[in-house]
Amino acid sequence: MSHEWRLAVTFAGEGAGEGGLTWGQQEIWSAMCRQETWLPIGGTLPAPPGSTLEDFAGELRFLVERHQTMRTLLELPDGGRARQVVHNRGEIGMTVVDVAPGDDPAAEAERIRQRFWTTPYDARREWPVRMAVVRLGGVPTHTVAVFCHLVMDAFGGAAMMTDLAGRDPDTGAAAAPPPAMQPLEQARWQASPAGLRQHELALRHWDKLLRTVPPRRFPVLDDTHAVEPGDGDEQAPRYWEGEYVSPALPLALRTLAGALAVDTSPILLTALFATLGRLTGDPVGVAQVVVSNRFRPGLADVVAPVNQTGLCVADLAGLTFAEAVGTVRRAMMGAYKYAYYNPLALDELIASFGDDLDIACFFNDRRLAGRDEPGDPVDAAGLDEAAARSGFRWSRRLDEPFERLFVHVEDARDGALMITVCADTRYVPPRVIRAVAYGMEAVLIEAASDPATMALTAAPVSAGP
Repeated sequence: MSHEWRLAVTFAGEGAGEGGLTWGQQEIWSAMCRQETWLPIGGTLPAPPGSTLEDFAGELRFLVERHQTMRTLLELPDGGRARQVVHNRGEIGMTVVDVAPGDDPAAEAERIRQRFWTTPYDARREWPVRMAVVRLGGVPTHTVAVFCHLVMDAFGGAAMMTDLAGRDPDTGAAAAPPPAMQPLEQARWQASPAGLRQHELALRHWDKLLRTVPPRRFPVLDDTHAVEPGDGDEQAPRYWEGEYVSPALPLALRTLAGALAVDTSPILLTALFATLGRLTGDPVGVAQVVVSNRFRPGLADVVAPVNQTGLCVADLAGLTFAEAVGTVRRAMMGAYKYAYYNPLALDELIASFGDDLDIACFFNDRRLAGRDEPGDPVDAAGLDEAAARSGFRWSRRLDEPFERLFVHVEDARDGALMITVCADTRYVPPRVIRAVAYGMEAVLIEAASDPATMALTAAPVSAGP
């Protein structure tokens, strides 16, 4: 039988204080409130050979001391806006589980991850980091680390891993000082005249685009439409997520990147817009694109959430795929430029347009590698062979709300890519969730053969086998 206990890890970091949430933190906090979840991120890893419990306690102390977000609590006044309180010293518990001989340490680590993931998080009293070490015979076999999304975004996680890898092996010291623009400093800049100018320019850009968005892009569907064959008479739970793993996607993307001399993110968004256009008959693509603001001064290596969404609107009527990529790429440049703003003020602007305005379609390219790499072209037979190995599965069905439609693209095993489609089935029925994933792959395979002549509306969209 496993034995579980807690190891107290003390920390003393620099930079205590309090203030309002940064724009990136507010974006995450608003999503947490809308979706009724603390948006946990993280997972399990095998322990490196020869590692000790003291090594992992040292890593946890290093991270919490170095990064303000890991020692931040929130103040949540009744009816008021959330505020962050950064502490410079304290104690954090690390869970240690000693498994019995014959038990599976990997299964135990996954059980702990699931428990960490599903246990509610109290942002006022609990440090936003949950860490555990699983041991067999006193030797660490696995680690578990789960963070609240308020701690970091995906690229912040990569920066955290770079910090850990760069520590001096003898002293444990960091290879470089921590980034200067940690959240308290970010919040100060955002409230400065320069920050307010950036915000005002962004809101003007959003206002201009919002006036061009067609109304009611996701009409409510009756129950007869919101049914997936073989999955019951109605959708309960209401919010569904599907995952489509495709070995063909990276091959088609690299082929198109070489043919069109562009990076692959606008190619992916064009495929999404083309698929939605084929499904709805509306040639105007509208999506909130998740933008990493790490190109802005001081934010490149900060372990904090700095992602925000930029609005991308592109009328693709009558265009070939190649022309559409150019149009989408220009629209994305505007989205990137103006994705840095106070999200509370933006919410007020969007609400002023009334209920007919619906921009609840999101696109998140969260690939960490290979985003801009063209490659040798792959012929139609090679793409079809790769697509034959693609597969779709339903990953989650929840009562806790998702956004109306959220499409993620990320790296998968063995060089494949995964499209994750999350949706509210009241607006986007399961067959459409599947069709979005299958359709994006089909559009890219079709375009790879001749993007200069492919018409976006040429073919219907299949929901797969």
